[in-house]
Amino acid sequence: MVQLKAWLQRNLKGDPIIWAIIITLCVISILVVYSSTGALAYKKAGGDTEHFLRKHSVHILLCLVAMWFAHKINYKYYSGLSKMALWLCIPLLLYGYIFGDNINDAMRSVTIPIINQSFRPSDFAKLALIAALARMLARRQDDIDDFKKTFLPMIAWCGGICALIALSNFSTSVMLFATCLLLMFIGRVPMKYLGMLLLVGIVLVPIGLKLGSRWDTTVNRIKNFSSDSTVSFQAEQSYIALATGGIIGKGPGNSDQRNFLPHSYSDFIYSIIVEEYGLVGGVFVLFLFLALLYRGMIIVARSDRPFGGLLSAGLSFSLVIQALIHMGVAVGLGPITGQPLPLLSMGGTSLLFTGISLGVILSVSRGDISEITKEDLKENSAKDIIAKEEENNVAKQSA
Repeated sequence: MVQLKAWLQRNLKGDPIIWAIIITLCVISILVVYSSTGALAYKKAGGDTEHFLRKHSVHILLCLVAMWFAHKINYKYYSGLSKMALWLCIPLLLYGYIFGDNINDAMRSVTIPIINQSFRPSDFAKLALIAALARMLARRQDDIDDFKKTFLPMIAWCGGICALIALSNFSTSVMLFATCLLLMFIGRVPMKYLGMLLLVGIVLVPIGLKLGSRWDTTVNRIKNFSSDSTVSFQAEQSYIALATGGIIGKGPGNSDQRNFLPHSYSDFIYSIIVEEYGLVGGVFVLFLFLALLYRGMIIVARSDRPFGGLLSAGLSFSLVIQALIHMGVAVGLGPITGQPLPLLSMGGTSLLFTGISLGVILSVSRGDISEITKEDLKENSAKDIIAKEEENNVAKQSA
């Protein structure tokens, strides 16, 4: 046990509470995905109910490995990488929209040759834009009121990237835009400029949606949500799962709605969590994400450098906003969006990018803690030297 504790302290740096939250969510994810993919296994895996369990477990492991590598890198290096990644987003998003795979009537995935693995360019764009925006805000803190020099590049990148994402994924575009607004508010951008950015988003994002492939789907979903008489099939099955879960749920693996609820393992996994683990399980998962946001904000408060604090804040907001929207859709507080629950829903590269985001947050906490420790050591060693010199002088005077 002592050796295990020592190994964990050497290899898992950063905020230990965030590590505990991540491991807990991963365990819950494996249990719920295994339970919710039974019907899918009979359809696509020849009845092998453990096929998706093995596949998802591998994805979770890869997510943790990516997170570990990301947390070992000093977060300062992400500042330089963000600018290059931001420019790479433009051709990736355009390629994904024009030539991407058609999934659920939306061209939003790009298949990587050789390994034959698809990924959503919007996942990469979220990470790149948040990191780049944190970099721009950190470098312009002294002249944050300068419209041309400081705010114009931010408004161009935020509006442009979000509009490109809206071509094939409106909900992700809106979430990313909201995250950018929050990040700029924390970065002390004047309210008049935030109002201008909001107007730009209100204009550009709907234009991207109209020019893209999801206009009819988005309008129909909003109409169904606004209607008092019409409830979509997905929403109805989700409500049944929530209502039958009760306080403590039906128990692991005893979900009935997993056989009727479309995409119960991804878009509506929170409904399955509540059905199997009840209100207690649903509140516990909500608590874990709110605790993640709280720890991310603590990192912001403790960070000595603007870039680290803003980067941690942006990524924390992005993950938790997505989680809250997923849960809100499941309980009927918003129209259906098709957003997965971070770290819990079954996925491939989406889990990988979630792991990288969490690794970067841990890197910020790890980097600041290590720097403070070094400074404290230097300060303490200097104090020891001065104290020894004073002792020697007193000894000489006494002699």
